[in-house]
Amino acid sequence: MSAIVISGLSKTYLGNTRALDRVSLSVGQGEMVALIGASGSGKSTLIRHIAGLVCADKNASSCKICVDGAVVQEGGRISRNISATRTEIGVIFQQFNLVPRLSVLNNVLAGLLGKLPVLRGMLGLFHKHENQLAMQALQRVGIAHAARQRASTLSGGQQQRAAIARTLVQGAKVILADEPIASLDPASAKRVMGILSRINVEDGITVLVSLHQVEYARRYCKRTIAMRAGQVVFDGPSSELTTQFLREIYGEASEELILPDADDFGTEPMTALA
Repeated sequence: MSAIVISGLSKTYLGNTRALDRVSLSVGQGEMVALIGASGSGKSTLIRHIAGLVCADKNASSCKICVDGAVVQEGGRISRNISATRTEIGVIFQQFNLVPRLSVLNNVLAGLLGKLPVLRGMLGLFHKHENQLAMQALQRVGIAHAARQRASTLSGGQQQRAAIARTLVQGAKVILADEPIASLDPASAKRVMGILSRINVEDGITVLVSLHQVEYARRYCKRTIAMRAGQVVFDGPSSELTTQFLREIYGEASEELILPDADDFGTEPMTALA
């Protein structure tokens, strides 16, 4: 069964700029799939459409996006039931989207807000078992010791791990990660990718992760979808993404997808956290 199904997705911005051009694809339940492409290829726009944050072109009547069997949008209109569907979708952004002045624990507990009564959520009244759930999530991503610290005191890699913990508390069945390692140093990037890989394997959570460097895709994802100018130009085994093949697809733009220390990716186990 497919966790994500997209058919005929197009998005045009002012000035007739086509950000997405008739994109159709599916991601199976339990898959961890990389989404790669040079700057402006449409990766982030695609993820925002899957999450129901942006509407597709309204004249694209054949466009439909479903996540875990529920319609996110169709024909350029967001589903009326999107609130319920969003509780199943965890979104991880490049800039973490934590509240700096709140504790790490409270930021993680925010993953429950879509499932709590409104008043209890507004007042931040969490039960003991909910706090325990959040602590368990922080333990899994390796930052339980920082639970009472302000989120602003954490490093970038730690903040991104807190964001992952928030999706675990949310109970997301699908995680959409939009360039989650773009602003991290190499060591933190590998740790974050290792955590995503681990929860994919251990929890069966479907992960679609947008990446700017192909080495991470080859190392952590069996399948990669490559985009260029709003279109899918490759969908297949990550092992086929050789440097030569990337140059054939992207030309000079391929240079921004290839890390100079690519050889360092050959020694880590797939689910490593270090």
